[in-house]
Amino acid sequence: MTQRTPQGTAVLAAVMIGAALAGTAACTANVESAQQHKPKPRHEMQRDGEDGGPRDAHRNAPSAAGGGAGAPRAFTLIASGDVLPHSSIISRANADAGGDGHDFEPMLAGVKPVVSKADLAICHMETVYGENGDYTGYPSFKSPPQIARALKATGYDSCSTASNHTLDDGAAGVRRTLAALDKAGVKHAGSGRTAAEGRSPAWLPAGGAKVAQLAYTYGTNGYPLPKDQPWAVNLMERDRIVADARAARKAGADVVVVSVHWGTEWQEAPDLRQLSLGKQLTSSRTAGRPDIDLIIGTHAHVPQAYEKVNGTWVVYGMGDQIAGDMINHDGENDPRGNQGTLGRFTFAPPTEPGARWVVKKAEFIPQWFNTETGRVVNLNAALARGADVGDVRDRIRRVVLSRGAGKQGLVMGR
Repeated sequence: MTQRTPQGTAVLAAVMIGAALAGTAACTANVESAQQHKPKPRHEMQRDGEDGGPRDAHRNAPSAAGGGAGAPRAFTLIASGDVLPHSSIISRANADAGGDGHDFEPMLAGVKPVVSKADLAICHMETVYGENGDYTGYPSFKSPPQIARALKATGYDSCSTASNHTLDDGAAGVRRTLAALDKAGVKHAGSGRTAAEGRSPAWLPAGGAKVAQLAYTYGTNGYPLPKDQPWAVNLMERDRIVADARAARKAGADVVVVSVHWGTEWQEAPDLRQLSLGKQLTSSRTAGRPDIDLIIGTHAHVPQAYEKVNGTWVVYGMGDQIAGDMINHDGENDPRGNQGTLGRFTFAPPTEPGARWVVKKAEFIPQWFNTETGRVVNLNAALARGADVGDVRDRIRRVVLSRGAGKQGLVMGR
C-alpha cells in the first residue's frame, strides 16, 4: 500500500475497521476525441500491478401529475458519483461474500440510510459488467454484475451508464450491464442495446412528477462505437442533449435530469468546456420554460463545485463513491480520489399550469470511501459518532461552495 498524506492518515486512524487493501489507480485519461485511441497515461496504472431493500411506503407514490391518484407533492432526489470497481474493490467484494461470489452491499451500507429515504435516487455506474468470473479492473474494466443488486438494495432507482469506459468490452459489455441492471430492478440511461433504448431516457416517478433521466459522456477512451450500433453509448453534444430533453418534455416529463460524464480528471475547478456547456444547457428554453431542470456531473474523480446557472442547479463533479486508492497525474496516491458528495434536491410542484417544478432546497452530503475497510463513509454521520474526519469533511465543503453556491441557497445536509 502507498503512503498516504498526513490528513489521510489521521482520517483512517479514526475510522479504520478492517485490513488494508491493495492500491489501485485512477480510471482514465481525458481524451479529446472518442474516435482517436490513445495509450493510457501513467496516472491510470496500478501501484500493485493490477491483475434491494424494501422502500419506504412514501417512495415513488403515484399522484395526478405522474398518472396516479392524489395531488402532486414535493419530492427529494439524491444523486451520487462514480462507482468504479478496481481490482482491489472486486477482491474486497469477494471477501465480503465469504469467498463465494461478490457482495457489494456492505461497501454501500454507510450511505443507505440517506439514499433509501429519498423519493428518487440516481447513481453513476462507470464500468460495464463481465460474466462467469471474467472480472477485471484497470485498464479495461469488467465488473461483477452483483454490483447492480447492491445498488438496488442501497436504494438506487436508476444509474447513468454513459462513461469513457462504456465500450471497454464492446457491445457485449453494454448488453451484460443493462441486462443485470434490468434484473436487479435498476433503471438506466446513457447506453443501449437498441436504437430506441439508447435514445430513450430512464422514466422515473416521484412525488407525482414524471422524471426523465438522460445521460452522456465526453468520449470512450478512443474505442469506436460498435459497427452499425451508434446507439451503444450517448456522446456529449449540445444539440443532441437539447433535442433529447425537449423530446422528453414533449413525451410528458415534468422534470428533466441530465447526467454528464465530463471535465478534467483531478481538477477541482470546472474546466472551460463544463462551464460553457453548463451555461448553454441551462439557458435552453421552450416557451419560456427551461428544457433541463438539473445537471449531474461525474468523471473528474475529485469533488467539484455546485452552482446555480441560469436558475438551474449544476453539479460539476460528484467525485467518486466507490474506487480503489487513486493515482493522480503526478503518479502519486491522491486521497481526493476517494472523496465525493451526495447531492439532495427537493423539488416542489409548479404553482401554475405549465410552470416548472422548482428546487426549493438544495443540499450536499460529504462522503468518503475508506479503502482500508472497503466502506463508504457518510462524513457527517462519522463526525457525529466522534470520528476525527472534520478536516476532510471541511475540505470537501470548501470545494463544493467554491463558486458561491452557499449564497445561492446550497446547504450541507446530513
